[in-house]
Amino acid sequence: MGNRGMEDLIPLINKLQDAFSSIGQSCNLDLPQIAVVGGQSAGKSSVLENFVGRDFLPRGSGIVTRRPLILQLVNSNAEYAEFLHCKGRKFVDFDEVRLEIEAETDRLTGSNKGISPIPINLRVCSPNVLNLTLIDLPGMTKVAIGDQPHDIEHQIRDMILQFITKESCLILAVTPANSDLANSDALKIAKEVDPQGLRTVGVITKLDLMDEGTDARDILENKLLPLRRGYIGVVNRSQKDIDGKKDIRAALAAERKFFLSHPGYRHIAERMGTSHLQKTLNQQLTNHIRDTLPGLRSKLQSQLLSLEKEVEEYKNYRPDDPSRKTKALLQMVQQFGVDFEKCIEGSGDQVDTSNLSGGAKINRIFHERFPFELVKMEFDEKELRKEISYAIKNIHGVRTGLFTPDLAFEAIVKKQIIKLKEPCLKCIDLVIQELINTVRQCTNKVPLGRVVRNRKAVMCCFACST
Repeated sequence: MGNRGMEDLIPLINKLQDAFSSIGQSCNLDLPQIAVVGGQSAGKSSVLENFVGRDFLPRGSGIVTRRPLILQLVNSNAEYAEFLHCKGRKFVDFDEVRLEIEAETDRLTGSNKGISPIPINLRVCSPNVLNLTLIDLPGMTKVAIGDQPHDIEHQIRDMILQFITKESCLILAVTPANSDLANSDALKIAKEVDPQGLRTVGVITKLDLMDEGTDARDILENKLLPLRRGYIGVVNRSQKDIDGKKDIRAALAAERKFFLSHPGYRHIAERMGTSHLQKTLNQQLTNHIRDTLPGLRSKLQSQLLSLEKEVEEYKNYRPDDPSRKTKALLQMVQQFGVDFEKCIEGSGDQVDTSNLSGGAKINRIFHERFPFELVKMEFDEKELRKEISYAIKNIHGVRTGLFTPDLAFEAIVKKQIIKLKEPCLKCIDLVIQELINTVRQCTNKVPLGRVVRNRKAVMCCFACST
């Protein structure tokens, strides 16, 4: 680019990204970044691996990316990778990088295909890459798992929106050419937050898999569903190539040949391919950082003043100050309340796909277990008719009535309702037990044990109050 100051912008943002990830908060600062979105099997992983020139991302069926991956590409003479969660260890074997991503994903989400919005930070240094930072997000999917149909789908959608809603975020929308562009999951969700297409870069994959005699020329020339930043076509390795460990450099050479020889694309070949995509994203991210830098600087200065003021308050801090202890306790109780509500309402950060818990289990108790207990109740229609007849006759006495007396109806109904007492109490016991389990789960998250030593007492109190 010729301007050393501009070249340092992306590494500068990387340092801020690492700092915020280390402390576990963003300080209300939205850093410029590129989020990669697309449906499952759209080719997102292949695009990112082509940038790096190495196979390093987990692959498989179903939901593979279950945590956001912040991928920082750094142009360097040496080739290695390092994770923020094990900083100082340099990975030179990229198969080990893949295993570490899988292990770190399972550490938070478990091996039951749960998801989490907490990102993994990976830096890859290589002479083959341009400075670039991308966030690989879980692929959009339509699934039905266990007793919670489409729950994972909604969780992934919410996670994606957390990133791409921010004005500081550019969107890399990956869509396969052999699908209907108008129904592209990536473009649909991008349009929700960027209706004018000002922040969206379109990437069209699988151009080599289109039906014979068809092409994506109108899309790549930005005539169909136009975007301000346009579309770039790429050709990734096929699944057979990946299984056969085809060299990525050879695949990139084949991609170049494809565009130069294809009659529908040869006139735009210089604006197509992985290499051009990487250069375009490097330039656009740099320009985006430059444009947002004044506002970012202003927010940083404001945050710094606020933090300095808070530090000033702690100069005379006394650990035994009752007001401090009360404030800390209230904060923990408030956090406990938020976590408990999320478990009951089903809006938690992580989704368990192996067992029902919290609100979902209570829902099943009411809608499946309780009706099942009712069905098990013995019901003798002949005996009931006899009871109704006796009740009517006894209430009429010596008189003869034309209508069924209300007292007879009430007597029979009350007797039947009494039979519901046992299954209702059983249902209540099950609900209370699940609420206790939910309380226990929430107290594990919040360090409430430091304040309340005897958690069993809390459980008993909660059960009694319920």
